[in-house]
Amino acid sequence: MGQSLWRFSIFGALLGAAGLPLYIHAPKYFVDTYGSSLAALGVVLFVLRMLDVVQDPLLGRLVGKYRSHVRSLVVGGAGLMCLGMLGLFVVAAPIAPVVWFAVTLACVFTGFSLLTIVFYAQSADLFDGPSQVRVARWRETGQLLGICLAALAPTLLGLAMDAPFAGFAWLFVGLTLLGVGVMNPIWSATWIAKQHVNLLALVAILKPYLMLGFVNAAPVAITSTLFLFFVQYRLGAEPMAGPLLVVFFLSAAISAPIWTWCAARISDVAILAFAMVLSLVCFVFAFYLGTGDVGYFAVICVLTGFTTGADMTLLPVIFTRFLQARDIAPDLSFGLWSFASKMALAFAAILVLPALEFSGFNPEAITAQGLNNLSVAYAIIPSALKLGALYLLYKIGKSYA
Repeated sequence: MGQSLWRFSIFGALLGAAGLPLYIHAPKYFVDTYGSSLAALGVVLFVLRMLDVVQDPLLGRLVGKYRSHVRSLVVGGAGLMCLGMLGLFVVAAPIAPVVWFAVTLACVFTGFSLLTIVFYAQSADLFDGPSQVRVARWRETGQLLGICLAALAPTLLGLAMDAPFAGFAWLFVGLTLLGVGVMNPIWSATWIAKQHVNLLALVAILKPYLMLGFVNAAPVAITSTLFLFFVQYRLGAEPMAGPLLVVFFLSAAISAPIWTWCAARISDVAILAFAMVLSLVCFVFAFYLGTGDVGYFAVICVLTGFTTGADMTLLPVIFTRFLQARDIAPDLSFGLWSFASKMALAFAAILVLPALEFSGFNPEAITAQGLNNLSVAYAIIPSALKLGALYLLYKIGKSYA
């Protein structure tokens, strides 16, 4: 299996391209193209994530029940993602733009959830505890490179075509075909039997880890949602948004092998705690940036990119080792894990975007107070959440196997 780890990188890139970049590109695309309200888009994102309260655990059950048809599940999830992505950026909204936004994103989110659960559950099943750091190195590096590609693609495509987001959607379809193709030999229909428990009992067992996943994902969810707005209006550097995004995610991708190397020699929990502290310091400094401070922000992007690499690489390893130590089935467990992470994105959408708009930030009528509120939302709120994540990690670290 070791010689096939490159396949996990390519499939990880596919998932990365369909994850965080949508929260960066989709709201601003619909604001610019259709004049949609930030508050309305935020509500839609929240409602879609609320559907995951039911959807992700059910998808976890589905994966466990139909594991003998795992390849069909993968093809179905991939097809649903492609349809949603083309509808989002290629097809002009045939109905009310906010409703179309909801329908197309629902397709992407459902396909993404299904593929994520299959991918991580099989990673947990195919590799033992000591090998989890190694597979995470390939899997998360690929995922972070996929995020880089998706973050940069509209900017680069804009240099060569009039409809860069349509080009991005078709590029995503091509990446999906590649990812599904290279992973096809890896999917296993005969997973190792593990202990299955009912949903409520499983939630109780996983509660500390689900809380950590949620709280730690929230800062990145908020900063990703507000990134383009912060660069354009707070820094006054809209043309630099694409390059800065690439700096951030490329730093994360480069950092993944470094964090896993350190974790293998020291401790998963200790290394992740160090990365969280560094991230917290960077958030605080970001609050003091203003117009023209692009150089300082680029440094912050590098450092926070590195810390995000630790989050994305080490948290799944910690969670997987916990499941393996207690012989818990990974299918429903990763359904719950996926739900917790995406709930952070939902709360970022429902709380941050509408609150920012109602507090006085208006892209069409910028004021000093509005810019200050943008800085608070982008830097101070994530700082408070990162402190909470550090505390939860400390509690887990005391009993971590």
